Amino acid sequence: MTSTISLANVSKVYSDVPAIEDISFTLDEGELVALVGHNGAGKTTLIKAILGLIRPTAGTVRVLGEDSVSGNLGVRKEVGYLPESVSFHLALTGREVLSFYARLKRVPLDRWQNLFDQVGLSQSAADRPVRTYSKGMRQRLGLAQALLGKPRLLLLDEPTSGLDPALRRSFYDLILEFKREGTTVLLSSHALSELEERAERVVIVNQGRKIADGTLDELRRVACLPTHIRFKPSASAAVDTWSNGSVKWLERKDQFLEADVDHKEKIAVLSAVTSDPAALTSMTIIEPTLDDVYAHFLQGQGTRP
Repeated sequence: MTSTISLANVSKVYSDVPAIEDISFTLDEGELVALVGHNGAGKTTLIKAILGLIRPTAGTVRVLGEDSVSGNLGVRKEVGYLPESVSFHLALTGREVLSFYARLKRVPLDRWQNLFDQVGLSQSAADRPVRTYSKGMRQRLGLAQALLGKPRLLLLDEPTSGLDPALRRSFYDLILEFKREGTTVLLSSHALSELEERAERVVIVNQGRKIADGTLDELRRVACLPTHIRFKPSASAAVDTWSNGSVKWLERKDQFLEADVDHKEKIAVLSAVTSDPAALTSMTIIEPTLDDVYAHFLQGQGTRP
């Protein structure tokens, strides 16, 4: 599989203050990777280094096989970027804005006109001045310019900011379509619940350093966080059936039993609980969320999320 991005021991120092330190990872073709960290953790600096907007103090950044995005027109045309705060000339219409960026990327007219519909902007809105746009509409216009030319790499910084829930879902549907076609997506966001079911991999940064990197299941195993199991026995079942093991079940007023189970014991406990399906009326299994995993790794670094 081809690496779209390769970072090796990348650091950036401003006036003796490190913004990012010794960060290494690769992103492969068609991956959707979440870049997670609190404000000031180094996410935006990392994205700027990948874009070639800043030069690392140490280490190397390679994008699509080249050392620098900024100095290579061919690579720049293959990269789409949506900053956290989009800003366009307020007197221009949405169509004029997109036409301007299309000319910069040398994207033919017939390759971008349908982007308004794709990002949820009507054709009538496309012909209105940007000053009349809401925050969400400007965000959608920013996404449209990032998608110009079907880029091989998408760098998205808080891309769903200002979007309502329905548009957030359509945004991710669109991004996943690009991913299926081979586009690599690096997505930085604080909306962890949105990323949980969509990102194949999570990179967590804190105080300029990478502190975790892997799939959510891998990070759960490393964190050793418990799984919450809740079930309701049938009227004919004896509660003592589950009370004699190592897991201490808490009986709630609604007659549900619940416990936090160590990940190493989870399969054995589930096997015991479900051995007689007739003894259960309902069951819920709650795995540690990305929020839980993120908080765990930050606490390990002595930082509150």
